[in-house]
Amino acid sequence: ALLYVLAGQYEHAGTLGELVMQADQASVAQELGGDPGKALAAPRHALQRKLLDGLRYLLREEFKLNQPQASDGWLTQDALWLVSKTVSDKLRAHLLSQGIDGIPSNNTAVFNVLQDHGIVLATPDGKAIWKATVTSDTGWSNSFTFLKLSPAMIWEAADRPAPFAGRVQVEQEQGGPAPQVPAAVPEATSRQHEEVAQASTTPMVSVAEDNGLGTLLDLLDVPPAPSMPATSPAPAAEAEPVLPPAPVVPPHDRPEPSGEHFMDWLRQGIQARKLVINDAKALVHTVAGTAYLVSPGVFQRYAQEHLQVAAQARQEKLEGWQWAQKRFEKLGLHRKQVGGLNIWTCEVTGPRKSRRLHGYLLTSPEALFQEVPADNPYLCLPKEAPGREDSALGSKNGNEQE
Repeated sequence: ALLYVLAGQYEHAGTLGELVMQADQASVAQELGGDPGKALAAPRHALQRKLLDGLRYLLREEFKLNQPQASDGWLTQDALWLVSKTVSDKLRAHLLSQGIDGIPSNNTAVFNVLQDHGIVLATPDGKAIWKATVTSDTGWSNSFTFLKLSPAMIWEAADRPAPFAGRVQVEQEQGGPAPQVPAAVPEATSRQHEEVAQASTTPMVSVAEDNGLGTLLDLLDVPPAPSMPATSPAPAAEAEPVLPPAPVVPPHDRPEPSGEHFMDWLRQGIQARKLVINDAKALVHTVAGTAYLVSPGVFQRYAQEHLQVAAQARQEKLEGWQWAQKRFEKLGLHRKQVGGLNIWTCEVTGPRKSRRLHGYLLTSPEALFQEVPADNPYLCLPKEAPGREDSALGSKNGNEQE
């Protein structure tokens, strides 16, 4: 078993191989400044676990790796390089489709979340984004901005795909030769080369802070099965209800975005409680006995969850939410004001402050609800909302504060 471990063939090394792989995962998390136990023992409702599960799903079902030209990412012997914008957009869409809220709409914020949770490897200057040039064995070459991950965070050694037949060369921001990351080297010596490279580039540290060795020894002392020491989750995380994940629709089976699809998505999201109603942050309320859709927030959420909307919107030189809003308007399911405007303004009253919401009133609540909820007592619909252009709503989610 020890010879298999030294050769890097962990899948043939039995229990010892499993321990080394777990220690490798833990040391990666420790190197990133996080708790080594988080990568192995994060509860399923923890954000880190949701992010990891989302990435694993995308890599299994949607991402194209190691393509000879344009690709979603490239796997080398020691790193997984994912195109930054692609992974951010698709990860956000996937998590939203699972009813996971709180995912930032700004890509930079998503990168920071991934880095803060020890999922992506930081650059030498502590940033999440790497700049690198990919060159295939056929001569094709292009530069991208990447997120860099340890393959051990995604796959077991036996399940890891074959590496890219080319190279990924990191660009240095301040002069000096850029290190080349070979994609494929002989299997018998690849792990040894990685160990030598790590030994030559890792700064000297105390024995207590070695590269996962202490973690491996800890694992060997844990009966009856190797596992990381349990960490104490925050009380708030323990109190969160854990909802079963929504069924994932394969990409080729997903319907094209449309007004009808928007309403189906909204209806199903409310029924499955992935979209809350009559809440402080809700995008749907009940007002005057019918449904009130907050604009542009509800259309932004739809566009973020369905990336095909952006491609359709670009053809008409619109933002994704504007395209979705126009498709909804064409259904004729909303009630217009006397002056013909589509948008209604609601006053939101609270104990300390008031604000305004802008949105659409449905003609019939049955278009959305199986059973119509009671009106939100904090929303008041004026007899005639102030006139304004429907598509010129300047607030981020369709609300204003006073």
